[in-house]
Amino acid sequence: MTKERRLRPVDLARSAGVSTQQIRNYEDAGVLPPAARTASGYRVFGETHRGALLAYRTLMRGYGPVTATAIMRAVHEGDVPGALALLDAAHAALHEERVSLRAASEALELLAAEPPAPLPRSGGLRIGEVAVLLGVRTSALRVWEEAGLLTPGRERATGYRVYEPADVRDARLVHTLRRSHYLFDQIRPVLDGLRREGSSAALRAAVAARGEALTARTRVMIEGAGVLHAYLDAVKIGPGYERADQGHG
Repeated sequence: MTKERRLRPVDLARSAGVSTQQIRNYEDAGVLPPAARTASGYRVFGETHRGALLAYRTLMRGYGPVTATAIMRAVHEGDVPGALALLDAAHAALHEERVSLRAASEALELLAAEPPAPLPRSGGLRIGEVAVLLGVRTSALRVWEEAGLLTPGRERATGYRVYEPADVRDARLVHTLRRSHYLFDQIRPVLDGLRREGSSAALRAAVAARGEALTARTRVMIEGAGVLHAYLDAVKIGPGYERADQGHG
């Protein structure tokens, strides 16, 4: 095997814009494969380490430092399937967030297409009044409350539920989404976003901004996966390869 060009810790550090101490930390964490040592005990790195460093730094941008570290550690322990499973899990989580965003977007469109009916009177409404307003049973409203989707207040004297305008809005949103076969777990983040943003217009803007952020992150994740693939191919780690001796200088 061709001998790699020797790199000092400072050479590797400069190539990534980090400190030499950070390079040592990366080796200790398993982000880099073990370095060779000189007779006097100094670390000696090579192009393999440069490739590992590039893979980690690119992965870190899309997957975060914790996952990127776990991926590289698994690779250098010879557990490539475990490393790829970590990539899969990150992409699955991103997909679930994208599904929730799609639900929020569709919910907003459904609400915009169905203007709210005027309230029968000002002030809080009783559960029966809300049920009539929405055309649902009171039992449905109770189920939605038990699921944590609705949080109406209570009259101090009687304990009766009191639905304020925001509660009626939330109940209407739940009813609209349930008719479109959304699950409670898909509805809950929509409600949380609406309450957090304060209005459907603000939530729509937040959904659009988050969608753009997810698209940008997906692109960076794909880039990181590509760099990792190139690293695995270069050092021949994984099924079908004999592990390269990465400890030589």
